[in-house]
Parts: sequence; C-alpha cells; structure tokens
Amino acid sequence: MAHLVEQMAYVGRTPWHGLGNQLTTQQPLEVWARQAGLDWQIEESPVRFVTHPNGNLGQILSYPDSKVLYRSDNQAPLSVVGNRYKVVQPAEILEFYRDLTEVSGFELETAGTLKGGRKMWALARTGQSGTLKGNDQTNAYVLLATACDGSMATTAQFTSIRVVCNNTLAVALSHSAGAVKVRHNTAFDAKAVKKQLGVSVSSWDSFMYRLKTLSERKVKPIEARNYFLRVFTEGQENGLGKTNERAMGKALALYEGEGMGSHLASSDGTAYGLVNAVTQFVDHERRTKSVDHRLDSAWFGTGASLKSRSLEQAMALVA
Repeated sequence: MAHLVEQMAYVGRTPWHGLGNQLTTQQPLEVWARQAGLDWQIEESPVRFVTHPNGNLGQILSYPDSKVLYRSDNQAPLSVVGNRYKVVQPAEILEFYRDLTEVSGFELETAGTLKGGRKMWALARTGQSGTLKGNDQTNAYVLLATACDGSMATTAQFTSIRVVCNNTLAVALSHSAGAVKVRHNTAFDAKAVKKQLGVSVSSWDSFMYRLKTLSERKVKPIEARNYFLRVFTEGQENGLGKTNERAMGKALALYEGEGMGSHLASSDGTAYGLVNAVTQFVDHERRTKSVDHRLDSAWFGTGASLKSRSLEQAMALVA
C-alpha cells in the first residue's frame, strides 16, 4: 500500500505514528530540511494543452487562468491552481522556527511531507508544560502546516501532547481558537503569523487551566454515555443525526479503563478522561488505511474535527 508520508524526521522517542528518520537534538535547520524531505522547491509552469482538430495533433495552447505546481527535485506534479495562488515553499515551513529555536528555546521534534509533498509540516516543543493530579504531564507545541493541493490553508496552531499516551489535542483559545490560517491568495508572512498566534506563557496557562477544570469535574455514567453520543453523532444539529456505534463503544471502553492513562487521578471518572478517550481513539485506535493516513486525519482532517468537538462537548459539562 502506498504511504501518504513522503519523508519525515524526528528527535526523541519515536512519534505515536511510528514513522520517520531519527535525529539527535539541536540539529541545524539545514539538516532538518534534508532528513525531513523539505530540501526542494515548488516550481510553477503555465497550463498548456494540445488541440486535436479532426483527430489530428494541432496547436499547443496555454490556459492563462491557471498554473501547474511541481517539485524541483523530481519534476513530479503537485497540483493545478489559479494564477492568484501564493506558494508557501518547504523551506519557509522550517524558517518559521529559526528565531523560535535559536532565541526562544523552542525545539523541533518532527517535520516532513505528506502525499508526495502536497502537504508539509513542522512541529516544535515550546518548552512549556503542565501537570495535572496523578503526575499527568502535557507539553505545549506549535504546529505549522500547509498544502499546495487546495486541501488546507497555511495553518499555525498550538498543539498539546499528553506524555503518558502521546495523544495530541489542538489548543483551543478564546482569542484565536488557538490557530492562525493564511489562505493561499494571500502572501505568507511568518512574523505576522507568530504575532497573531501569540506564542506566550499566558496562552498556555489558560489552556492548562481548562484541562485542570475538566480533571476536577466528576462524570456520572449516564453523563459519559450522553457525551459520547454527542461526539460520535453526525448531523445532530438538524435532527438527522447518525451515530457511529462502533466508534462510540470503543471510546467508552477506553474511558472506562482500557485507555492509556485512564486510571490516573486526572482522568479516572472525569471530564478530562472523556476527552482523552476520544483523542486516543483518533490517534491510535480509529480504523484507517494506514498509520500515515491516521496522522493526516488526526492533525488536519476528520480526526482533528472529532477531537475539537470532544473538547467543546467536555467544556459544556463545566460551563
């Protein structure tokens, strides 16, 4: 089966998705670029087509409203986009972190490409962390990702990773929802994005306060079941909801003791435990074509949306 992951690199322990080339710490960005498969450029070419008058070869003509994006290293096509499309180069993904790693104490942990280079990302630990009761530690990260196939805007967002289980959860903040998105009809300005994102201690403290609140909210069995019903039911807003019973049953089992860290004081019978059950389901248990498909979904696709809904529903329990 073909992999979505073209190439990636990481430091520290093997990531939860089990993929990549391991690096030692404090490597320069140039090494990251080579090992993460980000050492090439996106090139552009006009869209051309050949006419076939009466079944014969005719003229080679251009279509002025679109262009083809392709890789500089192997000339593999990436996508066809409009002429107003602003490319974000692979090097820009890593350069975003240069001052953060050299001055602000951040450390890159993973970077790479998906779908033959159509998606690119880098993830860096900020150095911030928080610990809930039972020595349940969560670390703060900033994820920057982009795509050149029209599937997503360039997105910078806070992400948390729970140490005991490697579960990932986007950090939702009131002022920016924890993310800054730059559409591809606008030039990517790294300084402006970092300023808007607000990489600050106060943002992380606010998120950890929310997790602490969830960890102190005890949940009754009927509340847990209703929570998973809301999370795993699609279209409930219009009354036509369809529940994924298999997924709901698996998440409930994770919550009731099968999940990693489910017996810690922070999670056992709490609203925080509900969220962790969903994040483990998405990151580790959900049916998918391959591990790299799971990574793509958990960070950028339906899995990310499911985790966001799980946190939203949990916060409703403490409102």
